[in-house]
Amino acid sequence: MKIRVVSSREEIFTLNPNERVVHLTCRPASRDIFALVDTCPKIEVIQLPKSYRRTASRSIEKFLEMQKIQLIEGDVWGHRKDLNEYYSIPSSIIEQIRELKLEGTPAEKIEEKVVKGSKLSPEMVAYILSKEPIA
Repeated sequence: MKIRVVSSREEIFTLNPNERVVHLTCRPASRDIFALVDTCPKIEVIQLPKSYRRTASRSIEKFLEMQKIQLIEGDVWGHRKDLNEYYSIPSSIIEQIRELKLEGTPAEKIEEKVVKGSKLSPEMVAYILSKEPIA
């Protein structure tokens, strides 16, 4: 699974319309979120660093909720944008989630276990868990 990393407001307008998961490294204004949703109509998740997530306005949260877009907190640790515009979640983590799901492990326990062993946020693990087929 890949997360598109956006490091500037200007970059929002150049995104592929098929992007589903986007991480913003710049503090977004309301108009940036509207532009992102307009540019990427299939978007499902917008991830922001912890400090930016706390400052997101209530109106933006409501707007995204109405659009069925998740606004989550998290980082893309160790990612170098100059080398690749996407942050790839290691297949080993996806496989670990799949295996735990097959074993019948409760979602909360899966999140807890995966967060400890990776640099993903609990919200991102929950998103992967909801999107990842069992078999």
